[in-house]
Amino acid sequence: MYHNILVPISFDEDRDVGAPLKLARLLGVPGAKVTLLHVVERIPSYAISYLPADYMASARVAIRTELDKLAESVPGARGEVISGHSGKSILDWAKEHEPDLIIMASHRPGMQDLLLGSTATHVVRHAGCAVHVVR
Repeated sequence: MYHNILVPISFDEDRDVGAPLKLARLLGVPGAKVTLLHVVERIPSYAISYLPADYMASARVAIRTELDKLAESVPGARGEVISGHSGKSILDWAKEHEPDLIIMASHRPGMQDLLLGSTATHVVRHAGCAVHVVR
């Protein structure tokens, strides 16, 4: 049983957010701290000029709203939104906050994952705590 659980949340269509949340409820001790973390990837400067000026601010608000809704289903959960590269940012956050478990959703790997690697693979290889990958 775990006391401090990190659940990175991706809103990609091929990700199941329900399974990691269910697992967090099952594996957390009563009173466990659960953080639902979403990493907003940086938009290249050449592309940001084509977006409305308030795009990033409104996107962060929408993401935070969704995280708060998801957090309601897990006792002790709260949402957090950060910026950066997903794999590195998840590991940096984990190093700073010291969760004892990271629960991640993953997709079926395709050719691009074999060549470039996936976020879940990167976290599994470099995390300093237990990582449970849910498919």
